[in-house]
Amino acid sequence: MEVITGTLHTVFPMGDTSRVGEARRHAAELARDCGLDEVQAGRLALVVTELATNLVRHADKGRLLLSARTERGEVEVISIDEGPGIRDVERSLGDGFSTGSTPGTGLGAVRRLAGDFDLYSSVPQGTVVVARVRAERPTPPAAESAIVVGAISLAAPGETVCGDGWGFALHGNKATVMVVDGLGHGPEAAEAAEAALKMFREEPLAAPTELLQDVHRRLRATRGAAIAMMQVDASADTVRTSGAGNVVGRLVSGISDRTLLTQHGTAGVTIRTPEETSTAWPAHALLVVCSDGIATRWQADLLGPVLGRDPALAAALLVRDHCRGRDDATVAVLRRRH
Repeated sequence: MEVITGTLHTVFPMGDTSRVGEARRHAAELARDCGLDEVQAGRLALVVTELATNLVRHADKGRLLLSARTERGEVEVISIDEGPGIRDVERSLGDGFSTGSTPGTGLGAVRRLAGDFDLYSSVPQGTVVVARVRAERPTPPAAESAIVVGAISLAAPGETVCGDGWGFALHGNKATVMVVDGLGHGPEAAEAAEAALKMFREEPLAAPTELLQDVHRRLRATRGAAIAMMQVDASADTVRTSGAGNVVGRLVSGISDRTLLTQHGTAGVTIRTPEETSTAWPAHALLVVCSDGIATRWQADLLGPVLGRDPALAAALLVRDHCRGRDDATVAVLRRRH
């Protein structure tokens, strides 16, 4: 079993070239946290430099997001912009296609340097890129899982800590996801979220109702949180859901769109006796779980082009187009491994 719990993505708006060096220095710190050696850290620096420089020179409202995945020994780099988009993606990934005098040779270099790479672009809406550089280690437990996951978590404007949190537990054909939204934002909200994540780490494969009850007790010493627990089973094609508050799940495929709601209440403050629902999980559907920092009325066709892609691409599209921008915001996404 592999358990991954969420860390904040640090956002670097790429308004000028000075932000490129700033992002690269932060990436170097994350590389040390994740145990990357000198060669791997050098690859990460090139990935960050190339993507950041592209945003400065060619994109509207470009942002680079950086986060450490210490459990996996990897650093995640996500590039998001709001246009103009790439008309010929295949050409942009080809050898010899460069965006200018950067250390690499364009997006093709990023793809070669990264352990994971995925890109989606539309004209004129813009481009999202996901790249990860990781330490060399034996085959990670995630390779044994039938479930692929991705998440983005952003702090509210002006805050250095995030009151949201997310966790994944991957075990064969089954997985559990938890998204927690501490009331308000700032350090006290982050304290509530971390208390919930600690409980999740201790018993990640417990039934959703049991986990909700345990988290409710653990959060009594905090300001409380909205929370959703969802357990998926790829062999049974089901999603079991329990939670309290306004963390919302959706099952989205090319032909279906179903919302998964939780009961009213606040974990750690007041909840009714936990209830659990079971929902069919269509074969090609993404399970998307969002805190209320993401507007709920997004159109399912936004994610249609990335249904079978890296789940972090779907999270990035929702952050780009539907982040409210005044609160912590988290998107967690799961899909079957095809």
